[in-house]
Amino acid sequence: MAAATESSVHDEVVGVVRDSLGARSVAELVRLTGGASRETWTCVVDGLRVVVQRQRPGAERDMSVEASVLRAAHAAGVPVPEVLAYTEHDPDEGNDEGGATLVTRHVAGETIARKILRDDTYAAARGTLAAELGRALARVHRIRADQVSGLVEIDPTIAYRERLDEIGEPHPAFELASQWLHEHRPSAPTSVGVVHGDYRLGNVIVDADGLQAVIDWELAHLGDPMEDLGWLCVPAWRFGSRLPAAGVGTREQLFAAYGEESGVVVDPEVVRWWEVSGILRWGMICVAQAHTHTSGVVRSHELAAIGRRVCENEHDLFLALDGRWTT
Repeated sequence: MAAATESSVHDEVVGVVRDSLGARSVAELVRLTGGASRETWTCVVDGLRVVVQRQRPGAERDMSVEASVLRAAHAAGVPVPEVLAYTEHDPDEGNDEGGATLVTRHVAGETIARKILRDDTYAAARGTLAAELGRALARVHRIRADQVSGLVEIDPTIAYRERLDEIGEPHPAFELASQWLHEHRPSAPTSVGVVHGDYRLGNVIVDADGLQAVIDWELAHLGDPMEDLGWLCVPAWRFGSRLPAAGVGTREQLFAAYGEESGVVVDPEVVRWWEVSGILRWGMICVAQAHTHTSGVVRSHELAAIGRRVCENEHDLFLALDGRWTT
């Protein structure tokens, strides 16, 4: 990007933030690493540090859904970054790209899982984090579906299975897991409600005192709340730890805290089903992301490296289906 273009984007972001918050001053604007669907910035607005996210053109999902679910989560007592402003942009009114801007209060802390799991700074936090994650998740599931507009009911395993079939690569371990999931699917969901969709280390902010915020709500949808508990226990999200609940605690600690907060008695077998589903889902995501590289759609060392993780998920599926769970 040319310097003049960077300067114009800088001025545009400052202008949007100033207008949406009615701010007198916007300072220290810094662009952060962002995903494919949005640009992320941090800045100080009238003395308050905020995070600014701008949706890129062609994003699969309208960011208004995330703004809506964040507001509902905040109202339900979930620790989340507070939404300060959400603005739609009309390309006919001087914004070339259209899209939207979401401004939230900045939450201090760490998101990198390996640091949370290993650095001495977070030693005390690790002792309480499994329970805190359980309690926060119970509050997520307290959100009523009619409080959030735009959420749809999704079975992520089916969605990614369709993508795997499109790619056409043979993965016998995935076929075996798919058959097991079909044969052992719980007779009925615990309930149908708001599901975070990617609840794990890496998508929470932690400081020395413990959990500070749940972030990255792009995959929120309607479904069985037990999906989130299973996803949190997927081996990939333990980052080398032998403790199954996000690498920081036991399933029993997680389920007990969730149950105390929600009043729901967690059925471990239902969560195990969702854990197998989560392993398969992550494995299929790895295949899909690697295929994006190998097919030439996007040439990326990062996407290519993710392809190497397919075999990890195949290994984890064999252990899970053989009943060899880490406890």
